[in-house]
Amino acid sequence: MSTRAAILWGVGEKWSVEDVDLAEPGFGQVRVKIHATGLCHSDDHAVTGDMPTPFPLVGGHEGAGVVEAVGPGVTRVAPGDHVVLIFQPPCGHCRNCARGRSNLCLNAALQDYGAAKPFKARGRDIAATGDLGTFADATVVSERCVVKIAKDVPFAAASLLGCAVTTGWGAAVYLAEVEPGDNVVVIGSGGVGINSVQGARHAGANLVVAVDTVELKRRKALEFGATHAVASVEEAKELLAENTDGRMADAAILSVGVGDGGILGQIVDLTGPAGTTVVTSVSPFASTSVDLNLALFTLSQKTLRGNVYGGVQVHRDIPLLLDLYRQGHLKLDELITKTYTLDQINEGYADMHAGKNLRGVIAF
Repeated sequence: MSTRAAILWGVGEKWSVEDVDLAEPGFGQVRVKIHATGLCHSDDHAVTGDMPTPFPLVGGHEGAGVVEAVGPGVTRVAPGDHVVLIFQPPCGHCRNCARGRSNLCLNAALQDYGAAKPFKARGRDIAATGDLGTFADATVVSERCVVKIAKDVPFAAASLLGCAVTTGWGAAVYLAEVEPGDNVVVIGSGGVGINSVQGARHAGANLVVAVDTVELKRRKALEFGATHAVASVEEAKELLAENTDGRMADAAILSVGVGDGGILGQIVDLTGPAGTTVVTSVSPFASTSVDLNLALFTLSQKTLRGNVYGGVQVHRDIPLLLDLYRQGHLKLDELITKTYTLDQINEGYADMHAGKNLRGVIAF
């Protein structure tokens, strides 16, 4: 069938919206009509070349929609079901899944990144980000890549559960292991970091300090549960020292758009003894150095953790987060600053770089 999609043909290029041919669902696959997809910074890493990417590529990994058709052998969903798409589908039986680390599934589709090529344009097969490709009117994915949701959930809000909300929330709740009374500092309060603020607040944190150079994001962080919002790491360090009797933060979460190993030591220094630093930001793959006083890190018994999907278990946590949303304990609609059409995708990313959005969403 024919559909439309936003294709990235190479590093440094603009997203090109054009007609594409979409394959029919094969064994174990489903075709999903996309109704909303978030404009995540992760897709922009392909544009800048910070992340190795197969080209050409249909972008998008943060989507929600309706199942239109299913291939042979599909048992999890049926046509008409509403779903959130997930880019790290757990198999449920490998060693990591069995240990409660399904976000690190050893058999996940992402292990063979870009292998699925359901699109074709200009006579070429086109890969799909995370084997999803939600920057399209419709896409074909493995049934393992969808989580069924209730039909009363707005698509735009649901789409953000595919990445931004789960990754940010889980960074605080599961990876930083925030407990009641903890002090937390979140560096970068955009579409992902703002959900670390929500997660820390929900976990019972005492101080939640949001750090962002953009005034809009500082203001929004206070609305989403931060107790303080400052413009720099230096301000955060002074604030923590003054308000914690020198204890500093129990957890620091780095969520800026592009990671920088040169500032990691400053982030770790925001935490006190036994503090945990979670690195959510993706750094350029060519970056291999870190500025960190290893002796002080060791003698303070600190922890440094990476972040894949917030450490969540999608089949447990997406329904959990939707329940919190319904109960008014989790803000989803408020995350969306502006919606765009597919043809406005480059405008949406320009707004992201300009600091105008918490999260931009393409509505189909």
